[in-house]
Amino acid sequence: MDSKVTVILGAGPGLGAAIARRFTREGFAVGLMARREKSLSAIREEIEDTNGAAVAVETDAADAESVAQAFGRVREGLGDPEVFIYNAGAFQMGSILDLTPEQFDDCFRANCSGAFYGAQQVLPTMVEKGSGTLILTGATASLRGSANFAALATGKFGLRALAQSMAREFGPQGIHVAHVVIDGQIDTPQLRESQPDREESTTLSPDAIADTYWQLHTQDPRAWTLELDLRPAVENF
Repeated sequence: MDSKVTVILGAGPGLGAAIARRFTREGFAVGLMARREKSLSAIREEIEDTNGAAVAVETDAADAESVAQAFGRVREGLGDPEVFIYNAGAFQMGSILDLTPEQFDDCFRANCSGAFYGAQQVLPTMVEKGSGTLILTGATASLRGSANFAALATGKFGLRALAQSMAREFGPQGIHVAHVVIDGQIDTPQLRESQPDREESTTLSPDAIADTYWQLHTQDPRAWTLELDLRPAVENF
């Protein structure tokens, strides 16, 4: 296909779906990747109903072979990605003394290693073309390791470091790498179900975040952003 292609690894019903809709409106075909296929079917059908193109692939971001196979299917169905957005993650709260090694390692792979696996799939073609965009979704834990959040913070710290290293290596080759700190809770169907009385103003709008991701992709190379933080106006920080 001749379409421009965006891949979203971690394409759930909240932010991932909003990003997919935003890039579809700009004429992009979208590769949708998530651990559970049911997380992908609704947004894939929505995109196809608006005459957009999408490929949905059940993918374990924490498994390098699963990620490689998923990108192979996207390339076969849509073409080489121009944009790669890493939106996967895992949360395991607990004391250092209570976390198992398996829990800690699983969180690190989902929060950091998966972005590395995906970047290795897209960077060779981007380098060859001299252009491309990688956006990594971070969190408050990217900057602060709170008590009982070691499993999350270690992976998110690592993701931020990965973004910095990739930006310094590949920015001069025309590839824009950005890390976005999401400081607060995103307004998702799951959050609304668990907290039905919560004020919208206290959450981040997934559509507004998606607009920011689009802006990052379209930035002039003479004024690229490496890192920015997003939060609701009422959020303490």
